[in-house]
Amino acid sequence: MSEVYQGLQMLGLMLLILGLILIAIPFLVKLLPSLEKIPPIILWVYRQDGFYFATSPLLIIVSIISIILMLLLRLNR
Repeated sequence: MSEVYQGLQMLGLMLLILGLILIAIPFLVKLLPSLEKIPPIILWVYRQDGFYFATSPLLIIVSIISIILMLLLRLNR
């Protein structure tokens, strides 16, 4: 049982680090304009009047697919 919890802890830690990176992206885009060369499917940045919003369409797509797969697997049990 502790093996399951250890796997969940590692997943939680990875998601936490990924979240921190995603939170830091808008600040990095402000400081490093060279990040604009990243393809828009990987990093999309919205700017208007000093407001920066950055997200990853690829990450959103992967998240939606994983949620759909999880729901389908639960329905098939």
